[in-house]
Amino acid sequence: MRILVDYRPALRERTGVGEYIHQVARSIGSSPRSGESLTLFSSSWKDRLAPDVVPGTSVIDRRVPVRVLNFAWNRLEWPAVETLAGGGFDVVHSLHPLLIPSRRAAQVVTIHDLDFLDRPDRTRTEVGRDYPALVTSHARRADCVLVNSQHTAGDVERRLGLPASQIVRAYPGTPDWPRRESEPKPGFILFLGTLEPRKNVGTLLDAYERLIAELPDAPPLVLAGGATPQAAPWLARAAAPPLAGRVSFPGYVDEAHRLDLYRRAIVFVLPSHTEGFGMPVAEAMRCGVPVVVSNRGALPEVAGTAGRLIDPTDAASLAQALREVVTNPDLRRRMSDAGVQQARQFTWSATAESVREAWALAIEQRSRRRG
Repeated sequence: MRILVDYRPALRERTGVGEYIHQVARSIGSSPRSGESLTLFSSSWKDRLAPDVVPGTSVIDRRVPVRVLNFAWNRLEWPAVETLAGGGFDVVHSLHPLLIPSRRAAQVVTIHDLDFLDRPDRTRTEVGRDYPALVTSHARRADCVLVNSQHTAGDVERRLGLPASQIVRAYPGTPDWPRRESEPKPGFILFLGTLEPRKNVGTLLDAYERLIAELPDAPPLVLAGGATPQAAPWLARAAAPPLAGRVSFPGYVDEAHRLDLYRRAIVFVLPSHTEGFGMPVAEAMRCGVPVVVSNRGALPEVAGTAGRLIDPTDAASLAQALREVVTNPDLRRRMSDAGVQQARQFTWSATAESVREAWALAIEQRSRRRG
């Protein structure tokens, strides 16, 4: 089986989608099946993909600007990936909801969530320009749709009109990290994610203001992640009283430093309006960090009974949940124990097996369509 996957989301700073494909490729590359070959495709005008970025895989790297190729693929459905790659494949896998044009390959698209349909104002670049208009057509033409949670699977089936038989769920995994040995002292409240409107950082700042007013010795707040242009008001707010000196922005945190960040957190918080999965929640639980998360999207599915769920529109309830966790060592211990157990179900090897299932289903579906 010859598979080509779009590795471009992992080319620079690996946020959720980039981390997903990198870890899947690494898992598959480290345990290849007989007759299976995985090729990572990248294109950029200035960023080059190292030939050995993922051992056990091949690399195709083209000097084509990302935005130019996205427009051509999304809107013109040209050129065929075989032309760019210089060869043919059995499966072509897009890590986004829109197809990669192909002459003969079975096609897989990945849908992480459908927030761009509900709130296109929370999106940027081609996500807002192309995804809402094209996702239904592309998903229905795909031979298989890969999703990362049961919540997203239900959304895709209900809203895009796809049969359940065409959808494969592949939960993201967590790194093979040990549980931390002890709680940090004094520790901090940690948020990790791209600073964008969907993550609901404004409500988190509202809640933190309430918390420090009621609990002056509350731990500091760390907002880790790359800042989008929409984050400017939050950065300015954090630099002014009463938040000045209490909130820090370390920026994007790479894989090598995420573990240290989790180890020093007393609680992890993610009050997103929605998430297709929420990988930092699973990572935090893996380390033994208690989690406070939104009751929207797939977050209840990921946190299970281990997390404290809050209404993301209610800053008062978020502040109360944070106060209960940071002031109650026994509660943190129980949440930590439950979180470690919950996170054990998320492994990259299991993710890779589900992705392989999607590839096999796509080939079967393509053969059936050709008849």
